[in-house]
Amino acid sequence: MIRRFLFSLMLLAASVSAEAGFYTDIWYKPSESGWGVNLVQTDNFIFATFFIYGADGKPTWYTAHLTWNGVDAYTGNVIATQGTFFGVPWIPGNLTHGTVGTASFTPSAANAYQATLSYNIPGVGAATNAIERQNLTTPALGANYVGGQAGAYTGCKTAANSGPYQDTFSLLKVTHFDNGTATFEFSYSGSLTCTFTGTLIQNGLLYRIPAAHYTCSDGLDTTASMEQLKSTSQGIEGVYKAADVGDSCAESASFSAAIF
Repeated sequence: MIRRFLFSLMLLAASVSAEAGFYTDIWYKPSESGWGVNLVQTDNFIFATFFIYGADGKPTWYTAHLTWNGVDAYTGNVIATQGTFFGVPWIPGNLTHGTVGTASFTPSAANAYQATLSYNIPGVGAATNAIERQNLTTPALGANYVGGQAGAYTGCKTAANSGPYQDTFSLLKVTHFDNGTATFEFSYSGSLTCTFTGTLIQNGLLYRIPAAHYTCSDGLDTTASMEQLKSTSQGIEGVYKAADVGDSCAESASFSAAIF
């Protein structure tokens, strides 16, 4: 697998940070099913919509405008909004909104599917909850794709093998089986093929394979983890990591591909 690095183009591999994460999804606390928060992210901003209940047990409407704090969380104000009853024609003058508290969304440093949600609304309450992405349907990943990847080798015994790389693949064939397993077969230039095989675990809009069998036609046979696997409107994207792909090199890479 290191052989591919020697013929690849060099670039600065972008580090994956919480700021660069994709957190658009429905999030909830499994032990308290019935309430949660919808997050819609653009760049370093998240619009949060809470589906919760008031002291009378009736649905209550709150939103929050959260901005990346540059360190570890998205923070901002909680907004209370009231307006015209949805069963009658809209009356613009009925709309009122105002800041009633603060909130923060802190993504897990270990993965992209767990987080901590905190809020403080004076006169109403304050809480800190561990939340996670909520599954709806099961997105199908199986298809043929074409695209590229960017990654890096680190910790190599041979210093020249360490460093960033980029690559393209003429075909990524993903087979998503009914039993939840999947194969990702990458076909690179020079007749090199690499395949990841394992059991998919779904977390909201994302999939992961904690222990994928990672093999290549050049003889590589190891284990890797695949994370943030996501079906997009144009194709697929994800990341993978392997602790040893030869010469004691650890490999980490992100990939993106369009369906064809």
